[in-house]
Amino acid sequence: MVEFKLVISDGAKSYAVAAQESQAAGFLGKRIGESVDGELLGFGGYTLKVTGGTDRNGFPMRPELTGARQQKILTGESVGFHPERQGVRDRRTFRGNTISEDTVQINLTVTAKGAKPLDELIVKETKAK
Repeated sequence: MVEFKLVISDGAKSYAVAAQESQAAGFLGKRIGESVDGELLGFGGYTLKVTGGTDRNGFPMRPELTGARQQKILTGESVGFHPERQGVRDRRTFRGNTISEDTVQINLTVTAKGAKPLDELIVKETKAK
């Protein structure tokens, strides 16, 4: 039973949507940078791009780590590490760039818009539940 929390960014606005069983299965195996058809979530005409996410332990996904594994890497200022002083590096745990069953949150951006605004589609979906 896989369930994802999706954070969809559309310019200055962002929306939180839950993806249940059948919808979540369409995201498994996707990598950071790949596109997903909006029909999967009921957003006709929309195309969404995977930009990142986090796993069940809160570790962020990194685009340069292949697979869905966890790995500790030595990193400077970048995704998941923002030191207070310049030049500081630290060994941090990150998740690979592939979405797996261990992923909890997926970050998406809108690359192609559909006929209806995303506001209407998401509000209608939450009222129906």
